[in-house]
Amino acid sequence: MTVEREYLLLKSRPGDWEFPKGGVEGDEELQQTAIREVKEEAGIEDFRLLDGFRDDYDYVFEANGNTIHKTVHLFVAKSYEASAELSHEHRDHQWRDYEQAINTITQDGPREILEDAHEFLNEKQENGDV
Repeated sequence: MTVEREYLLLKSRPGDWEFPKGGVEGDEELQQTAIREVKEEAGIEDFRLLDGFRDDYDYVFEANGNTIHKTVHLFVAKSYEASAELSHEHRDHQWRDYEQAINTITQDGPREILEDAHEFLNEKQENGDV
């Protein structure tokens, strides 16, 4: 039996579709931040980060007349639950297959990381690791 792989996308308040993400709190490691943000933003508790994948992208935006530079670090996780509960930070969520997800994401950085993550998961699947 083949299970279709899906990717969780969250619709931000400005309207972009993105992955769960957020800032490091205190002395958290990046993986700890990723786990906390998935729980906070998507309400998913039963999942695990997969070893061997981390990718980054940078973006810039204006806030109160200041130029803000951010770096986002993304990991791949396997969820054992299909439901998700939105936080106040997002307007919607969708589980999308690869083709739908790649066509839904509007920003280049996350789209390129999705391509890399999909290839990583295909390789893991071929090796029987997923």
